[in-house]
Amino acid sequence: MVGPARPQFVLFGSSIVQLGFLLDGWAADLAHYYARKADIFMRGYNGWNSKQALEVVKQIFPKDDAVKPSLVIVYFGGNDSVLYDPDVPSSHVPLEDYVENMRIIATYLQSLSETTRLIFLSAPPVNEEQMKAVLGIENRKNEQCGIYSDACLALCKEMNIKAIDLFTLIQQRPDWLTTSFIDGIHFTAAASETVASEIRLAIFQADWTPSLRWDLLPTEFDVAVAASAVG
Repeated sequence: MVGPARPQFVLFGSSIVQLGFLLDGWAADLAHYYARKADIFMRGYNGWNSKQALEVVKQIFPKDDAVKPSLVIVYFGGNDSVLYDPDVPSSHVPLEDYVENMRIIATYLQSLSETTRLIFLSAPPVNEEQMKAVLGIENRKNEQCGIYSDACLALCKEMNIKAIDLFTLIQQRPDWLTTSFIDGIHFTAAASETVASEIRLAIFQADWTPSLRWDLLPTEFDVAVAASAVG
């Protein structure tokens, strides 16, 4: 740990998180936006579903750590939503199990401290044709993504957790099918900019004490540097 201590924002999820710094990604946007104000930690695991996340959440976020995260942004759902095929191993998790896994993850993260805040990202849409052409994958359907997205949003409403509806957000652009994905699943810089902007807005609007708004967080060494320049 390097000091001085800043608020810690942890991004916890599957490849949408792991690739969050790629191609001007949404994680890179947040890291740049909160430079000298908060530290952004990535805990992204390509191909993972909510079941795998549940198995390691206590190791990633140990309760005996002296410093607890100020914000955890959680994304799982896309891999859970792939179509079930009894003859092919996959990351599919039945909808009810997905919801229960996310409920347990949320409850555990909420127990870390009274000031650990959560934002859940729901499953985004996919470009099925692009996904098939680039990745050779046909087991992820937009309709299924929408069902898992709705389930995540309903859980967040029930538990009073801030949530961002990526499924709807990405599709707001008229040209979303051609501008949002590098491979039918993972975000382009344009889509990442949209996601990052929505996260920043959610933090700005949140009624959290202490606040995690950019304009209300101190800039590290700002006063010390100013005093040194005057002296």
